[in-house]
Amino acid sequence: MITGILGICSGGCGSSTDDTSGATTSSSSGGAASSGSGGATGTGGDAGTGGAGSGTTAGSGTTGAGGAEETGSSSSGGAGGAPGAGGGDNGSEEATIVPDPSWTCGMPNGIPLPTRGELVLRATLQLGQTHDVGTTQFGHRRLLDVKGGTLTGDKAQATFLTGGMDLELTLSNGSVELEEINILKASDGTPILMRTCGVAAAGDDVVRIVPDFEVATSSSLAWLNTGKFAGTRVVDAAAGTIQLDIYDISKVDAGEPKIQLKDPQGVPNQTWECSTATGAKGSSVFTESVSLGASVSVGASKRGTRNIIPITGGTVTGGMLLSGLSGSVLPGGADYQLIGSTTVLDARYALSSKDGEVIVVRNCGPFGALVPVFETRADGPYAILNTKQYVSSDPGGAAGGGVSLTFYERK
Repeated sequence: MITGILGICSGGCGSSTDDTSGATTSSSSGGAASSGSGGATGTGGDAGTGGAGSGTTAGSGTTGAGGAEETGSSSSGGAGGAPGAGGGDNGSEEATIVPDPSWTCGMPNGIPLPTRGELVLRATLQLGQTHDVGTTQFGHRRLLDVKGGTLTGDKAQATFLTGGMDLELTLSNGSVELEEINILKASDGTPILMRTCGVAAAGDDVVRIVPDFEVATSSSLAWLNTGKFAGTRVVDAAAGTIQLDIYDISKVDAGEPKIQLKDPQGVPNQTWECSTATGAKGSSVFTESVSLGASVSVGASKRGTRNIIPITGGTVTGGMLLSGLSGSVLPGGADYQLIGSTTVLDARYALSSKDGEVIVVRNCGPFGALVPVFETRADGPYAILNTKQYVSSDPGGAAGGGVSLTFYERK
């Protein structure tokens, strides 16, 4: 769907730079923070077992909450006596967090404590609806809609446009993997794409994030393209906000102690990059008619010429494989296409079925080779979307000026 949007609109759908349930202040749904000094039990795993109470000596290979493994040393509340990973003071809050190799956030050697750097940006995102997708093939997924917000700093000020997506995945061991995609408009009108990756050990209240910015290289904000940043993300369900604090860590080393996060064995990993699988069209799965907003042109940036086409709604009709599926395209997300000698589409959005299920969609690739990945409740009526492989049609015209897209089982 997103792909279709990109394809038809790459010539111009108009351009513009304008425009929970169960949630707690913890970014990991269902993960309680471990507490106590030294011997407390972390969620999904034992607290440090290498030492007593508040020992100052280091333990090595200590298993923390959710399968995190802590190594190295700590000057206080050492690895043996500290709470489990993410459990409290001087646990993962102070350590370098090394993500699982499947979700490195661009820092495979570890994400250092952000506050060791210099605070450069602070964002407050206003939340709309929270969609509890349920337990999917990857873990427990929540989708938080972003309906606005502000970004402030000495060198940049911007507003968040409606339609951002915060995709929070809580793994079966309690650790969290986060992806967040937002479009911003700087105070001088410059469009900004902000795609954020994050991780947290089980029980952590705070997700450690690595934001990535794309801004026109001709802009005064082009320094965002090349900066080295890390930060924190905290959800305040009562206030309906997400707080992001972003630090320049260009002078910060990923030092000891380190906590290694490990994904559960036998569970497929979500991926940061698009699928490059190929195949022929089999039975039809469903068809979408997608409505679009005005294009937001970031322009030539570090990855190429970025054009963003917001998704504002649409309808879903079942095909041969899922004849009973019908519903709507949720407003939010976009096709974040890269235009060049080969235009590559990357549409991110979600569907809502009439029987109350939510389906997260990523559809990306060049024309003629679009590959969708779906995510929905593993014990729900559309779980076949999680377990089989699919291909997508190229986008075509739809009534009302949007695009039409059909998905097929891959042969």
